[in-house]
Amino acid sequence: MFELQDAFARKFQYLRLSVTDVCNFKCNYCLPDGYRPDGRKSFLTLDEIRRLTRTFAAMGTSKVRITGGEPSLRKDFTDIIETVAATPGIQKVAMTTNGYRMAKQAADWRRAGLTAINVSVDSLDPRMFHQITGQNRFHEVMAGIDAAFDAGFEQVKVNAVLMRGLNDGDLGRFLEWIKDNPIQLRFIELMQTGEMDDLFNRHHVRGALIKEQLLQQGWQQKLRAHNDGPAEVFWHPDYRGEIGLIMPYAKDFCASCNRLRVSSLGKLHLCLFGDYGVDLRDLLAEDGQQAALQLRLREALADKKATHFLHQGHTGMTPHLASIGG
Repeated sequence: MFELQDAFARKFQYLRLSVTDVCNFKCNYCLPDGYRPDGRKSFLTLDEIRRLTRTFAAMGTSKVRITGGEPSLRKDFTDIIETVAATPGIQKVAMTTNGYRMAKQAADWRRAGLTAINVSVDSLDPRMFHQITGQNRFHEVMAGIDAAFDAGFEQVKVNAVLMRGLNDGDLGRFLEWIKDNPIQLRFIELMQTGEMDDLFNRHHVRGALIKEQLLQQGWQQKLRAHNDGPAEVFWHPDYRGEIGLIMPYAKDFCASCNRLRVSSLGKLHLCLFGDYGVDLRDLLAEDGQQAALQLRLREALADKKATHFLHQGHTGMTPHLASIGG
């Protein structure tokens, strides 16, 4: 019996694990004022990460995505990769990064067991990249993508939050970039977070419109694997790269949900758009607590809702995207 299963028969093979909420970028849709440190916080230790990953794997999880904040800012990040990758049952270890350290460390991450990289590149115009992220590091990030390919990654996924009036004019440039490069370009629909309603109202682009354009241009949708993320992925015979669309406002977006989140402070979040987290940390102190941790996870899943409530304007935890690995 699959143990990580909710009341709607959804199975959860995919864990998004935040290891820090520290970030050195100031993206206007996430941390527009930059990261504000809280000296009281203590992020999950390597041993706690090992126990957590082992428990999820024992309950059917096969893929772990390590997120932040910016996960590579942790000094023991390579050790974290190695620990997760060494867990029996874990087949895929991915990360989401702003690319800040990729050029120097992609090869080390690959050797440690990392199997996939997602890097945020919100514009191919260095000036717009700077405007959106608050960092003038476009060329460093692009060098990091090259380093990832040199290290042996067959594909790099590139995340871009598409925003009207800012980077929506980059679509043609993005398509030209992936024509001869094995990049999966993932357009993420801007989400309403409650704290940045004005940004949403000014810059939101409906993902459904992009999907319609792609289908008209001959792009074809791929079937999802059981532990894939939420993106609808499209391919075209004339392109080496692919396009993914993450559209949280799409009908039935939640029907295929297969992922759970654990924050850098050890709280389980059943949904990115939920209101609260279930504390797990008291059951990560010793190796002998796995059975109790499994029980708490099963009990928590009984409360998972069928869908989010974004359409009703309920944004849940999204104002805290940086701390829960949004």
